[in-house]
Amino acid sequence: MRWIVRLVGALVVLVLLALGAVALIPAERIAGLFIGKFETLTGRNLTLEGSVSPSFWPVLGARTGTVTISNAAWSDAGPMMQAEALEIGVDLAALIAGEVRITGVEAVNPRLVLERSRDGQENWVFGGSAGGTVTTDTPGVGTPFTLEKGVIRGGTLIFIDHRSGTRTELTGMDAELAIPDYEGEAQVSLSAMRGGQAFTADVTLGAFRSFLDGKVGPVELALTAGKAKASFSGRAGWNPLAGEGALTADLGDLTEIAALAGIARPALPEGLGARGVSVEGQTTVTDAGSVHLRGAALQLDDTALTVDADLTKAGERPKLSAKVTAGALDLRGLTGGQGGGAGGGAQAAGWPKDKIDVGALSAMDAAVALTADSADLGLAKLGPLQLMVTIDRARAVFDIRRVAAYDGTVSGQFVVNGRSGLSVGGDLTFAGMALQPLLRDFGGYERLIGTGDLRVKFLGVGNSIDAVMRSLKGDGSLALGKGEIRGLDIAGMLRTMNTSYVGEGQKTVYDSITGSFTMDKGVLSNSDLKLISPYVTASGSGKVGLGTRTQDYRIKATALADAEGQGGLTAPLMITGTWANPKFALDLEALADQELADEKAALEEAAKRKLEEELGVVQQEGESLEDAARRRAEEVITDEARKALEGLLGGN
Repeated sequence: MRWIVRLVGALVVLVLLALGAVALIPAERIAGLFIGKFETLTGRNLTLEGSVSPSFWPVLGARTGTVTISNAAWSDAGPMMQAEALEIGVDLAALIAGEVRITGVEAVNPRLVLERSRDGQENWVFGGSAGGTVTTDTPGVGTPFTLEKGVIRGGTLIFIDHRSGTRTELTGMDAELAIPDYEGEAQVSLSAMRGGQAFTADVTLGAFRSFLDGKVGPVELALTAGKAKASFSGRAGWNPLAGEGALTADLGDLTEIAALAGIARPALPEGLGARGVSVEGQTTVTDAGSVHLRGAALQLDDTALTVDADLTKAGERPKLSAKVTAGALDLRGLTGGQGGGAGGGAQAAGWPKDKIDVGALSAMDAAVALTADSADLGLAKLGPLQLMVTIDRARAVFDIRRVAAYDGTVSGQFVVNGRSGLSVGGDLTFAGMALQPLLRDFGGYERLIGTGDLRVKFLGVGNSIDAVMRSLKGDGSLALGKGEIRGLDIAGMLRTMNTSYVGEGQKTVYDSITGSFTMDKGVLSNSDLKLISPYVTASGSGKVGLGTRTQDYRIKATALADAEGQGGLTAPLMITGTWANPKFALDLEALADQELADEKAALEEAAKRKLEEELGVVQQEGESLEDAARRRAEEVITDEARKALEGLLGGN
């Protein structure tokens, strides 16, 4: 039981000491010391309302009534700060020794107003009643001080920038400030709400006095907003805002950061930051408001980039100039996701109709040099590439300098214009492309095998791939080398006059295919297709629905004679239906017309020969038999008339 008695005795002694200390607290003197020191340091008036009383809990010291700090003379926003009370802490040991040493100040539910005037003056730059003009004669300038702990509980911070016309408000603010050494390190911790988004900030200032003077000095910063986190380690100053150091940020999908910044969440495409954005690198912020990144590792969803970038604010929008190096680049979000292959290709009902959101193009202007190991465009897959991307007022131009794709190369220009709706266009040249994988990715078509060259100039409008494909206009040409068309045996069809030569195991081998085309309203038209193969030659013309994924095409094919002299047949072949399920048929009507024409030509040739034999008529090129007979009759009559005239004249 002795320990219990000793414990109770110790508690009694502590209570008596505490009560004695409270009795010793000169509350009015403490408040007066604080007010005098504050006004000396700032040149601002601090007024108290109500009585000042000693306090034992939560701090040992004095508690005031309502406190008000005057604003700069040019401000009409009311007091710079007004709080329900101040709790001023003192050092107990010093107090017992008869000395008043202030250890901390806590503002209860304060309202703090920070302002920047139209001419750039700032009310937190203390310079007497005028504010914003600090000189060597300003009260408090150069006067060192320390603060063991400064606290704000339940505060509201309002920042008004009269130059930009903006107003920012933080609510529910709790903050702590420690300045143990005026010349050395100071620490600030803050938690608050902005725009409904909670955040915390922890700041360490390596040189407090230099920071007060607006000079650049050592700074450590850690910011958290929901799942978003950012940290900075380096040097920074606030007047003007500038700094340099190591930046690390994991910003999530930008929801929290956008709310904290008071802006709408950027509509980043899938694969380019829609799910997550993170960055790590050296950053510099200049007094002109520009931001510079060097050697930064940027992660956009699953896309990893190395970036050297400069962000400036010279024009109507921020301007980004950057050099970007990437591994596998996912750009499917810019084209609406799936391409024409397995997910949206020939087995699907049509092109993707998902809305393509290009709102991100209007966020800034840009000039970006991009190098990547590969790129997935959804519609097509690219190998190593080098291109220049320029964005000007929501219009992006992709200047393709070197792109490897499908065993060939691509060059030219591709444009995405989001100024008024969405339009895409380009002038592209494809050289030595492997046709089967290209067409499989683009349109789900796998029956054409070989390599070829393609030039295409196009323009399409709409807010989805489907809409763009249905609106395409332009022109182009193609030239294919040796290859084969699988699922179709043209020579077999001609020799047997049977269209069943389709499907697995059937093919047409060709030496070359050439042609040109035009596009209008999503329909491709061609009239000069030429196919040459060991077994058949063909010419073709017709239309291909790029938007509807259909065809209405006619091929006039001639099966070449075989070693036994069989063949030499010519017949028109019709290709209709969809890309997924094409229909093949011999144009029997055209074939009958052709046979009639051939018979007519044979009869005309026989009549010609007979006429020549009987009348001695030689039919001239382009001349009908009737005209030839008429011409011969005129010649005979003229000859007879001439002879008669000669006889008559001779008789005279």
